[in-house]
Amino acid sequence: MQIDVELDTRGLNCPLPILKAKRALTSMLSGQTLRVVATDAGSVRDFQAFAKQTGNELVEQQTVGDDFVHVMRRR
Repeated sequence: MQIDVELDTRGLNCPLPILKAKRALTSMLSGQTLRVVATDAGSVRDFQAFAKQTGNELVEQQTVGDDFVHVMRRR
């Protein structure tokens, strides 16, 4: 999968990973993908809710060690 923008939000707690992702998505083109790496366990639920609220697609979520990786596609 091609990732257009990567965002490292490790060490940041809610709501900062979502706010940084929102800012990044607004500067992206429709169809581009954003990969966000977070350490906040609550980000899993937060990104699911964020996708439903904004219409951006949550393509993938996975846990890699202590990191939570979220991939979103800009609507």
